[in-house]
Amino acid sequence: MRPQPIRPKPGQESVWDYPRPPRLEPVEARLHVVLGGVTIADTRAGWRVLETSHPPTYYFPPDAVRPGVLGPPRLAGICEWKGRAVLFDVTAGGRQAPGAAWAYPDPTPGFRPIADHVAFYAAPMDACYVGDERAEPQPGAFYGGWITARVVGPFKGGPGTMGW
Repeated sequence: MRPQPIRPKPGQESVWDYPRPPRLEPVEARLHVVLGGVTIADTRAGWRVLETSHPPTYYFPPDAVRPGVLGPPRLAGICEWKGRAVLFDVTAGGRQAPGAAWAYPDPTPGFRPIADHVAFYAAPMDACYVGDERAEPQPGAFYGGWITARVVGPFKGGPGTMGW
């Protein structure tokens, strides 16, 4: 059963207005990620993927990720929209976050702009930012969206939401 979407206020977006299949958009705001007190990714040339019921997932160009923080890629699952993903362990400042980043080395045609771009799960990081706002992780352990004041839900990922 589809939940009741929260009505967005001015300047907000409802994740229930995001499309399916998802849409890819460039992001002009500064995006950055901190782990172990170290800024491990920082860009003003990011992308976001918008999919119904999910907060945006943010992708960083490879050159925006600090060298040496990503472990070797290992095969992960397949996204019906983006293709086969790889996972990375992330290490910085004496901390390690296993499987906390992912990428699509050879995405489907609609997502070619994010080939080899890296996304980070917010929960294992010290902080993830969109502009000056610290993002909260999408509920659950499977999806990697970042929740900011700009988006309203309810969001897929928590208990009882898999059927949405």
